[in-house]
Amino acid sequence: MTAEEVVSEGCSIPVEGEDITPKKDGGVLKMVKKEGTGTELPMTGDKVFVHYVGTLLDGTQFDSSRDRGEKFSFELGKGQVIKAWDIGVATMKVGEICQLICKPEYAYGAAGSPPKIPPNATLVFQVELFEFHGEDITDEEDGGIIRRIITKGEGYTKPNESASVEVWLEGSHEERVFDERELKFEVGEGESLGLPPGVEKALQSMEQGEEALFTIKPKYGFGTAGSDKFNIPPNATLQYKIKLKAFEKAKESWEMNTVEKLEQSAIDKEKGTQYFKEGKYKQASMQYKRIVSWLEHESSLQPEDEEKAKALRLAAHLNLAMCYLKLQEPNPAVENCDKALELDANNEKALFRRGEALVGMKEFDRARADFQRVSQLYPANKAAKSQIVLCQKHIKEQHEKDKRLYANMFQKFAERDAKEAEQEKEEKKPNGSAMEIDENGAQEQTAA
Repeated sequence: MTAEEVVSEGCSIPVEGEDITPKKDGGVLKMVKKEGTGTELPMTGDKVFVHYVGTLLDGTQFDSSRDRGEKFSFELGKGQVIKAWDIGVATMKVGEICQLICKPEYAYGAAGSPPKIPPNATLVFQVELFEFHGEDITDEEDGGIIRRIITKGEGYTKPNESASVEVWLEGSHEERVFDERELKFEVGEGESLGLPPGVEKALQSMEQGEEALFTIKPKYGFGTAGSDKFNIPPNATLQYKIKLKAFEKAKESWEMNTVEKLEQSAIDKEKGTQYFKEGKYKQASMQYKRIVSWLEHESSLQPEDEEKAKALRLAAHLNLAMCYLKLQEPNPAVENCDKALELDANNEKALFRRGEALVGMKEFDRARADFQRVSQLYPANKAAKSQIVLCQKHIKEQHEKDKRLYANMFQKFAERDAKEAEQEKEEKKPNGSAMEIDENGAQEQTAA
């Protein structure tokens, strides 16, 4: 503990406490007023929830979350608050109350924050930490991947799809380490290395040199199947400690010229085909999606390149449709068949695969129409003829089911109408009451 008597007119708060600045320059002094519980401290990137009261050294209050009746939250270490807070709150435990004395260079500096905070003001904060939790890095913000940064990385860039990465990782489940490796691979190839999708999503959130702990829910882990290789049961939540040692970003679409896009698209088509043959349909689909993203809106094609681009786009949409059929996702399969038919209106594979997807959606009339068109355009396609028969069978079964449903419905309506008619008839009859004379001569209505 250090103490410093401040010689300042009107000063009522002694400047004292432990110097917690990394530089040990006395910029942030901390004094614990109430001990917290547990041993865990918040990490960089964690969302923290606090109450605070801020005063000047003379005791003048300039801000208070308690007066507003609402806890204040921010992401630690992200520069969302003054430096003193990022430093001070990182040293606190849940339930702790402390005093932070913050010199101007760790607060609002020479400018101050008019009108309440004058220039070059040393500030005093009483802070209480209520809770903290890691950062949700999923697009849907569904809590599926939570990051807690152990060591902050450098720079601002992060790996993108197909970036080359060099990592160290340690996967654990219920405190059992099941995977510990150093790897070099391209983002998008993780499944072939036995990595769950959440790990690649995690990598795309990291800076070079960063080490972080990720909690990965089943949706982004090994799902309902689990992993026989690592002896992971179904629906398991995983923890991965990952260090991103180095990476090289893949070129973005806007960084590539037309020739590079065509060359890379051809490479990705081959990669996708290889993944498909291995039954890795999600990885295959990622390769085909890249082709679409690069070439779909390419407007600077030379005449000799237009046919190449069209052929690659057509193949990408057809193969995406096939991947989605294998993944039992008929809606995106239909969407990609529609895109393929925009490029080639009578494409046999697009019509047939759309028919298959529509069967999966139980839209048998539309499916039959696609198979009939295939049969008309390509008479040698026996599979289309078989599918027409199956669709007709399904349509007939659906009609029979509808007939039974409607018959039952009409029977219920008839019974209801008959019941209502009977009730109406009863209501129109005399009410069956009799008037009797009581001993006092008064009329009294009694039930007959």
